[in-house]
Amino acid sequence: MKFDKATFKRTPESGLTTPEIAARTTQFGTNELVAARPVPLWRKIWQHMSDVSSLVLLFAVGLATYLALAQNGGWTKTIVIGTILIINVVIGLYQEASAEKALAALKSMSLPTANVRRNGDAQTIAATAIVPGDLVLLKAGDQVPADAVVLEGSNLAIDEAVLTGESEPVEKTAYTQNTTPESELVYAGTAVTAGTGLIQVLTTGMATELGQIAGLLNKTKQRATPLQGRLNRLSSWLTSFAVLGGITIFALSVWAQNQGIGDSLMIGVSLAVAAVPETLPIIVTISLSHGVRRMADRNAIMRRVSAVETIGSVDVIASDKTGTLTQNRMTITKYWTPENGAEKADAPLSFGGKQLMRYLGLATNAEINHVNGEEQSIGDATELAAVRWLAAHQLTRAALEVDAPRISEDPFDSTKKMMTTVHRLPDGRQLVVVKGAWDRLPFKTDEDSLVAGQAAHDAFGEAALRVLAVGYKIVPQDADSSDWATLNADLNLAGLVGLIDPPRPEVFTAIKDAKRAGIMPVMITGDHLVTASAIAREIGILTGDYRAVSGEQLRALSDTELAAQIEQIAVYARVSPSDKIRIVQAWQGRGKTVAMTGDGVNDAPALKAADVGIAMGITGTEVSKGAADMVLTDDNFATIIAAVKEGRTVYQNIIKAVEFLVGVNFAQIFLMVGAVLFSWGAPLLAEQLLIINVLADGIPGFFISQEPGEPAAMQQSPVANDESILARGLGQRLLVRAATFTVLTLGIYAFGRFGLTNNQAPVGMTMVFLVLALGSMIDIYAIKDRRSMSWATFKRNPLLNRGLVAGILVVLAIATLPPLRNFFSLTALPALGWGVVLVGVVIPTIVLEINKRWQRRQRPVTELEIAD
Repeated sequence: MKFDKATFKRTPESGLTTPEIAARTTQFGTNELVAARPVPLWRKIWQHMSDVSSLVLLFAVGLATYLALAQNGGWTKTIVIGTILIINVVIGLYQEASAEKALAALKSMSLPTANVRRNGDAQTIAATAIVPGDLVLLKAGDQVPADAVVLEGSNLAIDEAVLTGESEPVEKTAYTQNTTPESELVYAGTAVTAGTGLIQVLTTGMATELGQIAGLLNKTKQRATPLQGRLNRLSSWLTSFAVLGGITIFALSVWAQNQGIGDSLMIGVSLAVAAVPETLPIIVTISLSHGVRRMADRNAIMRRVSAVETIGSVDVIASDKTGTLTQNRMTITKYWTPENGAEKADAPLSFGGKQLMRYLGLATNAEINHVNGEEQSIGDATELAAVRWLAAHQLTRAALEVDAPRISEDPFDSTKKMMTTVHRLPDGRQLVVVKGAWDRLPFKTDEDSLVAGQAAHDAFGEAALRVLAVGYKIVPQDADSSDWATLNADLNLAGLVGLIDPPRPEVFTAIKDAKRAGIMPVMITGDHLVTASAIAREIGILTGDYRAVSGEQLRALSDTELAAQIEQIAVYARVSPSDKIRIVQAWQGRGKTVAMTGDGVNDAPALKAADVGIAMGITGTEVSKGAADMVLTDDNFATIIAAVKEGRTVYQNIIKAVEFLVGVNFAQIFLMVGAVLFSWGAPLLAEQLLIINVLADGIPGFFISQEPGEPAAMQQSPVANDESILARGLGQRLLVRAATFTVLTLGIYAFGRFGLTNNQAPVGMTMVFLVLALGSMIDIYAIKDRRSMSWATFKRNPLLNRGLVAGILVVLAIATLPPLRNFFSLTALPALGWGVVLVGVVIPTIVLEINKRWQRRQRPVTELEIAD
């Protein structure tokens, strides 16, 4: 918000008049945030329908419907494929049902009412009715309803953490020509922590700083997840194969075999069905949903289901400091006294430490109450730290005041930067206690203690501690307790206390685990560079050649310069909301998958821009939660690492599903084309292929999402954004599996049709149906574990075992029960035919296990590679 003092015009003390209010309401509108226009339902449906795999299914539905109408054929293909297509779209729409709520949360931050002065009277109005020029009365506990300038203030302090990320309240002073703009401006959405004030509104609604963040949320778009990109590319490849195979088989059927157009189109439909793994989108959704449930058990609530996979692929976690890496609670960690020097605050207190704590406790106004088991804090963060220090040593201000009741107080203000209290001692004399900035307290001239105190002050500052000095003196009983000039002079130095917002205890291990998993943690904060750097070094983020930069230094870099340096910068301090988006996008420009954590309003745009936005559930605002993909219910940074592991497990299981489904689909294409090339006609009908794809492959595939994570999943590098879905050996495994099933099924079809019988196509068709269905189910055991099969392979996933048994029973029922067998155009097999089928169904599993060992010999597998 820009504030031009030269053009600023003060509103009269009586406030705005009714005509002025009406005119400004017309000119500026209501004090509300405007959301982006929602996406209409038809466009959401089209977005899902325009997915490559959905288009293939749609094409297959169209062809099947045409053939059913033109040839009066069955509607099985149309109904089943159409149902699958509808289910996929409905699932996608359901995932978006809890869509963007960030703007609604921003709106909820607006006060329902505000106290204003209008027409000479104080009155309470709806906050949405405030207009520029309004005079608003503020008191401790209020929320600022609009961006404004302070006209009058008494010890006014504003908590701006939701906008800046800083944990300390900001003191505000009344407007004069000599004050600095930031000290006299207040912003919508911030909270009054102390004092009172009269403000004049400058901007409302979308023109406020909060409104600009809302605008960023409206404009910021999310990228497609890496998994979505990989599956879309896979679908494109499958589509290419389907089109090429369809054209080939159509041409061969029409010109080489003189079949009719309708029959040739039927074969084309069969090929389309064979090319598309119809159950893959559903299996992916089931895997992601299962991951959502498991993450919820680990205190990570996923707002966007697809982010489950994305979190497992993150290369960078850009974390806000306050409340995320730290406890968002100022704490006294060290103190210094002239008698004992520097000591830790949580250690047993020396005599000097006890005296220092006593004086500091007496000069404190903050309170901490416990209501229904919840802590309720009242007062400044620094004074609250003093109260907690007392509590850690079983003391309270009330207990201290039993022997030294307060008789007067000179409140803290930003001009003198100190606070004085006067207490009556048991002998009648008065104890004067002064706390404040080291360079403002008028101590007695004592070279030794002052020199030592200055050294301690500097050492605390270098350690990024905020330093508070405490002085005291005892005056006679009859001294004037309101003569502050005299009382504040010639103080004795009691000591210094050093305060900091300390790191969360669990964050140290979490940072180590992140780095071990190939993830770079980055700190992004609105706090001071020195403080941020000290915390980052302590927890292990700022190490080696990494460096820290301020927001000013960041803004001096061009996008090209930032992109060149981004991988060497681990800490960003004093940054704005737009800076955070720029950092996230710079990493994304390097091809990295970025997670961003945060809890304030200022974090919301970057949370939305990141691949995975992570909000804090306890300290986080509703705005940050609405913009995020994941919410941590325990505000525990370590939970993110647990979520990463779960995400990697989900991705591994999806890759296993791809291997399980796609390998056989390729084999089906080659089987169909190969059989036509041999002039055998179609070896399988579309209905039979559909049963294999949806039933035989689908049922076991559904349960692969239950597979536990591979060992050492958190010691491998993240999956690169541009990494092919066929990388890490998957392409080779798909080729081996497709080749195995192609050769096996062509051979079995030929044996059943020409070896067992005299050119009886139904026999060969039935044998191929059984081998494809049963063989592709059984070899899931070789696929679901990168390690060699053992008894443990069968014990790790009981649900898969039950699903496999159910699938086998259904397939056997189709092949043996006459009504089902006739419906699917199958026939009874001789005993030798069943023997060949039983041998054939285990051959793919044997080949895959041999290939697994061959891959290990070709590329030695370390513990890091076992999990890929």
